[in-house]
Amino acid sequence: MTDIKPSLNFLEQIIEEDLRTGKHGGRIATRFPPEPNGYLHIGHAKSICLNYGLAQKYNGTFTLRFDDTNPSKEEIEYVESIIEDVQWLIGELFNPHSSNVPPPSGGGMGGGQDSVKGRCPNPLPEGEGTIESPLLGERVRVRGKGMTVKFAADYFEQMYQWAEELILKGKAYVCDQTLEEMRANRGTPTQPMIPSAGRDFPPEKNLELFRQMRDGHFNEGERTLRAKIDLASPNFNMRDPVMYRILKMPHHRTGDKWCIYPMYDWAHGLEDAIEKITHSICTLEFEHHRPLYDWFLDQIDEFAPLTEPIASDGANIYRPRQYEFARLNLTYTVMSKRKLLELVKNGLVSGWNDPRMPTICGCRQRGYTPEAIRAFCKEIGVARMNSTIDVVKLENAIRDDLNKRALRRMGVLRPIKLIIDNYPGGQTEQLEAVNNPENESDGTRLVPFSKVLYIEQDDFMEDAPKKYFRLTPGQEVRLRYAYYVTCTGCVKDASGNVTEVHCTYDPATRGGQSADGRRVQGTIHWVSAEHAVSAEVRLYDRLFTKENPDDPQDPTDYKDYLNPHSLEVITDVKLEPSLADATIAERYQFERIGYFCVDSVDSTPDRLVFNRTASLRDSWAKMEKKG
Repeated sequence: MTDIKPSLNFLEQIIEEDLRTGKHGGRIATRFPPEPNGYLHIGHAKSICLNYGLAQKYNGTFTLRFDDTNPSKEEIEYVESIIEDVQWLIGELFNPHSSNVPPPSGGGMGGGQDSVKGRCPNPLPEGEGTIESPLLGERVRVRGKGMTVKFAADYFEQMYQWAEELILKGKAYVCDQTLEEMRANRGTPTQPMIPSAGRDFPPEKNLELFRQMRDGHFNEGERTLRAKIDLASPNFNMRDPVMYRILKMPHHRTGDKWCIYPMYDWAHGLEDAIEKITHSICTLEFEHHRPLYDWFLDQIDEFAPLTEPIASDGANIYRPRQYEFARLNLTYTVMSKRKLLELVKNGLVSGWNDPRMPTICGCRQRGYTPEAIRAFCKEIGVARMNSTIDVVKLENAIRDDLNKRALRRMGVLRPIKLIIDNYPGGQTEQLEAVNNPENESDGTRLVPFSKVLYIEQDDFMEDAPKKYFRLTPGQEVRLRYAYYVTCTGCVKDASGNVTEVHCTYDPATRGGQSADGRRVQGTIHWVSAEHAVSAEVRLYDRLFTKENPDDPQDPTDYKDYLNPHSLEVITDVKLEPSLADATIAERYQFERIGYFCVDSVDSTPDRLVFNRTASLRDSWAKMEKKG
């Protein structure tokens, strides 16, 4: 039987053809270029996994490059959080035994309280593995041998010199139109744009004006540098796009050195060329920007060799190629940075790392694993057509991953006492329980058992329907890992609420099996009341009730679709005593309930807090069937 070779996505096909023909000298270099103006979300995770995965598969290099060209929206907090998120997401792909791969900040996989805003405590020594943050005087940890961290700001001087060259060639000019005038003069598909007088100035005059822009002679909005391309291009990106604008504010890396900053379209291709990126992979919204990407490189190539000719085709600069793929859209959430910021600023969520948010730090806080996110990204694949992915695929990916690795524990979310009337008072037994049926090497643990237990309120029903297999008067059930018990009745308060359930046990069924071979249909979990550990549990659900809350055809404000039941806090949960030693970000399966992790912000040894990562089953699917 012959092995079936996995099918290649379109980017892998392009790369393999490039390798076959010797393009780029057989090198593969990819990059992930976030703007440090917000926290990364699950859509960015797809791009990270794609770019890093291609570099790994083809023995190439991967660069995390910050396109930090707009100091009005950028903060060092975002830089640090992005580095932490990328490290967390791809870090498991590094050799776990390498001394260059320290554990994530705060312990475990989730980061500690210092990681809430992306801070990385315990900075590394000076030298390799760190980057400088000049304004804060801090160093930021950069973990792993396979990732290089770069900043667009490091190339500002080179970009500026190339801009001067374009001006001298008559390919760029200084424009005095305001933003409003630019919009008004942009033209229509049948009418060309109306340029400013600077388009016809001699190069020397425009160069003088550009240098005055750099020296701070103009106010913000008074001047821009524009490329001189085509006033009537059907592609509006080619209608004399802006290359530089004036922003008089400090930059997180360069301080007050600059008051003019490059636009993304000007900087993008130049950064790729300087870093010798072979495959510049963007989302589909940049498809119509590719002609501009190529135009800028064409102009620079005529006069601007780097330290030596480095392109295999003899060109003066390295010529990367831009490719586009479909971005990730998920149901029951929004991906817009602006809208996510609005949720945070309006207090509609607790922060960027709220477990209901689609941010990577939110996923981490909820208990998602990097392996699950990578598996999800692999499953949905790479396409050239936009589509929306059902969030169930992401939820199932985390269930599949945690089912294999999460230790099982017993916890009672809504406790009611179960009293075993014929069990000796004052006696405690230690019963053996399996830690993980999916992994025998995880072994077993001892769980205390006594006369008074806690069970779930909904595991008892006084007047039960025919197919109710849990506790009801006269019915026998199995207590997980323990004994068969038969319900004998209950005690109620003055309002008729059940306060205690009573039963008898069969001593011959220790371990949950009967010597006479009789069977019971129901098994319920429990916790010894005397030994129980109290905790708070936060039940997180989808943030929105509508599948597409950001539907452009729907005039309703997306915030009107916020799910009022997306968070339920239960404050008096009873857990088995082994969980008293649970540490930050550890993940467990609470048997019969779901997957949970220790909260990395609020949980302490004296006040445990667990976040629900996922239910055992898709409860929304049941609701929709009923619906």
